[in-house]
Amino acid sequence: MTQREAPIDALEPWPDTVDWRPVSRDLIWVELIRVGIGALVVATGLGVGLALTGHWLFGAGLALVAVLLVWDAIVSVRSVRSWGYAERDHDLLVRHGLLIRRLSIVPYARMQFVDVTAGPLERLFDLATVQLHTAAAASDAKVPGLRPPEAARLRDRLTALGEDRAEGL
Repeated sequence: MTQREAPIDALEPWPDTVDWRPVSRDLIWVELIRVGIGALVVATGLGVGLALTGHWLFGAGLALVAVLLVWDAIVSVRSVRSWGYAERDHDLLVRHGLLIRRLSIVPYARMQFVDVTAGPLERLFDLATVQLHTAAAASDAKVPGLRPPEAARLRDRLTALGEDRAEGL
């Protein structure tokens, strides 16, 4: 190792030598709407309880929902920015997480099949999720927030690489 090279930190899950691709920032809107719908349902229930009983706990619950909504919005924005993926010669890397960082490395030869899904909110924002399935259920990885053409390209590439690498098994 030369003096100019920095030592590799085994606890750093995001290798600097990898060309990370971010997911679409429109995924932020999908997450904010999802969180907002949940908060609206809870706030409606608390509002009805407040209107019917007038008990102060329902008002405190509404205030707590508002605080948690703001907190979850901040966390959602940062969480979406933490997602990334990288295609390497023999594997796919997927990273995400704020407090607990997660780096999944999925060898192409271990992939069984690849799904592309898009729920109603994702379709509204022209997004899709690529889900990788391996023999081990715990190692399944997903890449949310991709544009459909990129999701189809990634699915086709992963499928082709998985078939090429699995021939020797």
